[in-house]
Parts: sequence; structure tokens; C-alpha cells
Amino acid sequence: MPQPLYFRRTYDETLTLMVEARNYLAFVERRESERRGGLERLRLSCEAMRVTSRLTQVMAWLLMQRAVHEGEIGSDEALAEPNRLSGIEVCLDTSGLADEALPGGLRSLLERSFSLYQRVSRLERDMLERLN
Repeated sequence: MPQPLYFRRTYDETLTLMVEARNYLAFVERRESERRGGLERLRLSCEAMRVTSRLTQVMAWLLMQRAVHEGEIGSDEALAEPNRLSGIEVCLDTSGLADEALPGGLRSLLERSFSLYQRVSRLERDMLERLN
């Protein structure tokens, strides 16, 4: 069964952001980190991990939905508590979005990963409402 357009686009967006985040963390963040003091470096690392957490949670959720569309599992199983988006406290924290001390590239990743996480969270909420 073909996957819905919203799914393909969201999956592609997530994958693209994951690659961008990996490249940023592997190359740019390392240089940025070297120029900063200990506390600033820690803040940079925490926000980079927030981006990673958001993207990992979203991709795991999308892969679960892909399994539903492929007929491998039922939608009730995909929406069971252990398979839902998690890390809400970390992923919905917006403290880094307004932090001007963070590099622009990291702030951009924070904004886009936050927006993506919110959208997928709304999708999950809508699916849960239809299931009940």
C-alpha cells in the first residue's frame, strides 16, 4: 500500500534534518566548541543533544508508522504507550531557541527540529483520538 504524502514528506524532512545535524555536529560544532569556555561548551552540547533527541524520537515514530502502512503491525500496536513519542520534557523545551549565544546553525537546527517534533506530536494526538 502506498504511503500517504504527508508521511513521505515528513520522513524525507526528518532524514534530511538528521543528515544536516550529523554534519553540523561532526564538523561545525566541534570548531565552535573549541572557541568557548567550559559552561558555554556544556550548553552547546546540551542543545545539540536536544536536536538529536527530537530527530531520533520523530524517526522512530515514523518507522513505526511505516510498519503500519506496510501491514507489519496494527495501528493500535503502533500507538501503544511504549511506541509513542517520548522525551517530551526534553524535546518540547524551548530554552535554546532564544539563546543568542548559541551559533546560528545550531539555533536553526533547534527551531526546525522543534517544529518537526510538534507536528508529529499533533499527528500522533490526532491518531490517538481517532483510535479511541
